[in-house]
Amino acid sequence: MIWETAKVDQVLYWNAVALESDRMAHTEIKPVERGSRGPVGSSRALALVHLAMHDAIFSIFGAPHGTWLTAPPVAANGAAPDAAIAVAAHTTLSALYPAQTARLDKALREAGLRGPGTGRGSTHGQAVGRAVLKARAGDPGLSDTDYHPDTSPPNHRPDPANPKQGYYAPHYGARSRCFAVTSRYTLDPPPKDNDPRYLAVLREVRAKGGASAAIPGRTPDETLRALFWAYDGAKQLGTPPRFYNLITREIAIARGNDIEQNARLFALVNTALADAGILCWDDKYRHNLWRPILGIREFDPTLGPEAMPGNGLDGDCDPGWLPHGAPRSNEIAVNLTPPSPSYPSGHATFGGAAFQSIRRYYDISADGPDILTDGLGFVSEELNGLTTDNRGVVRPRHVRRFPGGLWQMMEENALSRVFLGVNWPFDAFATDLAGHMDLSQNVGGVRLGRDIADDLWASGLRQDQAAGPRLP
Repeated sequence: MIWETAKVDQVLYWNAVALESDRMAHTEIKPVERGSRGPVGSSRALALVHLAMHDAIFSIFGAPHGTWLTAPPVAANGAAPDAAIAVAAHTTLSALYPAQTARLDKALREAGLRGPGTGRGSTHGQAVGRAVLKARAGDPGLSDTDYHPDTSPPNHRPDPANPKQGYYAPHYGARSRCFAVTSRYTLDPPPKDNDPRYLAVLREVRAKGGASAAIPGRTPDETLRALFWAYDGAKQLGTPPRFYNLITREIAIARGNDIEQNARLFALVNTALADAGILCWDDKYRHNLWRPILGIREFDPTLGPEAMPGNGLDGDCDPGWLPHGAPRSNEIAVNLTPPSPSYPSGHATFGGAAFQSIRRYYDISADGPDILTDGLGFVSEELNGLTTDNRGVVRPRHVRRFPGGLWQMMEENALSRVFLGVNWPFDAFATDLAGHMDLSQNVGGVRLGRDIADDLWASGLRQDQAAGPRLP
């Protein structure tokens, strides 16, 4: 297991334990862990764990930025910070993943905690973990119970290839308090079907996102990029927040972070991811835009639940079109379209939030390429030489470099969803006249994620400054 190589730094150790918890929750489906599944549930769980570790150490050592909790528990004199971090993480993880208690207990026994102040540190860590859990005890669930959607075009409906998929977390975004972001950022509406920009992106997704493994409009490299970033709750892989944490680990280790630096960095990244889940899902269900599988199949007014009589078919409509789909890795199953509205893209928002948080931590504020990934190669578990596709064929191992740094990662991660045919390009970001990512326009998930990360960096990661829910 990956945490076995990270025993010196308790933040890295327990980050790896938490990422394994997410992986296992998406491998062995347990009803008691449904609240920590999917991208929103994963981002919430990882934030709770990392905020507990953050406050456990900084309530002992102190720091100019303070703690997330407004009034954290007070540590006894001589409390060991390593023990406080470990037990804070264990306490939160055990509550979030109760079906994995035995594995988590084993991880705590193997964490190497010993020496003066271990008992006092453990007591403090448990108190901090419980305080963090209590602070978020009122969060809404992810169920679609009592959700009554408007399904008239161009609103979202379930994937016709998976009509029983339901709606993922329709109440969560609007009814959640933010973790620390001070404003409920929201995006401008997406283009409508009578807008030339809408027709342009429809043609792009139809050409590049189709079901065939080798369609003329999509290059092999575009297919590779689509798979590299997927992590659609796949068995043995988990969710996008898990992958962005794996990338954060690579950068933190390469830069030689100490334990306090890691406590702060991972808390910033994961709190940004949690607030991205809240605000992205609020915008998703507020705009309620259909996915390409419906938008392309029902582009002609003679098709769909409100079809009008007509003769002939619009040339940009394809009633039989199917997307490549979110890959059902490590199982034999049909690829799917995610069970939530399209705009903005969750991947784009999460990636924008995570990568901009890392950039700000390492003192990069201006838009544009950076050097934070120089000399590093990244392996996605979707393409690690072990993971199988939905036909049972092992995908090759691929090591990917990003000469444009995390800026390039933001853009590539966001556009990858177009090549799977599950998102429109404007779900990711707006473009300038040259076709480059343009974050000056308040459009798309990358812009939303970047705004969240910049806000947290400026406001200092404080619970008492967090924006409240939009709806009761």
